[in-house]
Amino acid sequence: MAALDSVERTEKGYLVDINDWNEEIAAELFAEEEIDPTQEHWDVVKYVREEVVGGDEPNERGIMKAMGKIWGRKVKSKEMYEMFPGMPSKQGLKIGGCPMSTRKGGY
Repeated sequence: MAALDSVERTEKGYLVDINDWNEEIAAELFAEEEIDPTQEHWDVVKYVREEVVGGDEPNERGIMKAMGKIWGRKVKSKEMYEMFPGMPSKQGLKIGGCPMSTRKGGY
């Protein structure tokens, strides 16, 4: 985990500086979260990252809607939680190098 060792992280494992993120670090974070990423995992991570950089914090419903457009099918909450067992928005933000979610609920 060479790249990940070179960046500052919070006590919960989130990157301190969103600009330290790259795909190599994301791959190491996927491994740390015990997720074997597919293209769909990468789509979620890149989407939440773009939203945060744009000044918005995506929630579960927003992620599912956006992925539905990208993947061309209806995306169910169950599928998202199978992909990201620790909550799609939270794990997506963490792997995307974004700050920890300040949201209380899933919506």
